[in-house]
Amino acid sequence: MIPNPALGVFFHWLGGLASASFYVPYRGVKNWAWETYWLVGGFFSWIIVPWILALTMTRDLTHVLHEAPASTIFWTYVFGVLWGLGGLTFGLTMRYLGMSLGMAVALGYTAAFGTLMPPIFRGQFATQVLGSRSGLIILGGVAICLLGIAFAGAAGVSKEREMSDAQKRASIKEFDLKKGLLVATFSGVMSACFAYGLAAGDPIKVISLRHGTPVLWQGLPVLVVVLAGGFTTNFIWCVILNARNRTGYQYFESEIRGKVPSRNDEHILEAVTDAPAEEMAVAAAAAAETPVRAPMLSNYLFSALAGTTWYMQFFFYSMGETQMGRYKFSSWTLHMASIIIFSTLWGIALKEWKGAGGRTKLLVAFSLLVLVASTVVVGYGNYAGSAAH
Repeated sequence: MIPNPALGVFFHWLGGLASASFYVPYRGVKNWAWETYWLVGGFFSWIIVPWILALTMTRDLTHVLHEAPASTIFWTYVFGVLWGLGGLTFGLTMRYLGMSLGMAVALGYTAAFGTLMPPIFRGQFATQVLGSRSGLIILGGVAICLLGIAFAGAAGVSKEREMSDAQKRASIKEFDLKKGLLVATFSGVMSACFAYGLAAGDPIKVISLRHGTPVLWQGLPVLVVVLAGGFTTNFIWCVILNARNRTGYQYFESEIRGKVPSRNDEHILEAVTDAPAEEMAVAAAAAAETPVRAPMLSNYLFSALAGTTWYMQFFFYSMGETQMGRYKFSSWTLHMASIIIFSTLWGIALKEWKGAGGRTKLLVAFSLLVLVASTVVVGYGNYAGSAAH
């Protein structure tokens, strides 16, 4: 199949839209603790939907995974586990640096490491990236993406400066630059491990193609393994929270005991690759004066929809990667930029920037333009590389 970078960019945009939108269905979940609906949705994100689509759209999935070298399965799975650890520490980054600075630092590390480490590890960075015109164009696109992330962070800082001193103290109670930068580095690098897992799974793609899987779907078997690793981390964390918060009964009983989670006061912080952050599980609660019931059917349906939407980001990612030719490592930059673009647009639609000053709004608009430009530059670099070969 001849690569089509323009189509690849489009697929990555669809993946970014899915990632930026997956939390919307969770708004329909009522009276469940975060750890409950996150784990229910996670079963669909990391187990059910990946297996269903891989079994449906690829050939001989179980045989392909059985034929894959044990070392390939191991490292693909382990990188999935490490990705989950990156998400668990993402909330600490927000705690020590604040939302805007913490997000910019962590996302910058994730974008840079997730894009550049795979070709460095393969020994292709000097020859394919630095040693070719198209590789240098793509590297420029990565730099533009990092610049866009920096502008997004600057917009957040500008918004924080518009807050009162009381609001600032409430939002960053434990500000610690040194500790925050260390945690942000760990979180960003670990979150980038998803990209490493996809790269480690390349032998699985080769085996799947050999069994007759169409080129467009060759990445689906890899996702089954990476997401199993991510599921492990998420499952352990959610079960710990279920036990600590005594919320495990919510999977089976509609009547809510004790206190009811207040969605208005819930601190929801999503990592760029949407692993759980510690802060996401910290929710204020309002006492229930009368018995409260959770709508079990709709809660399961909304959680399933959210989980399925989450998975679609990497469904489209795997499709986009097949269109990028020799420089498929650039897919991670496209994915990251697309997530931030559509997350920002959702923020505008949900009026999160309402009341912000002119300088802040200008920075938001400029970050969007720069991030869109980065996807165009990376796409063009891939096109130039494909045309040259």
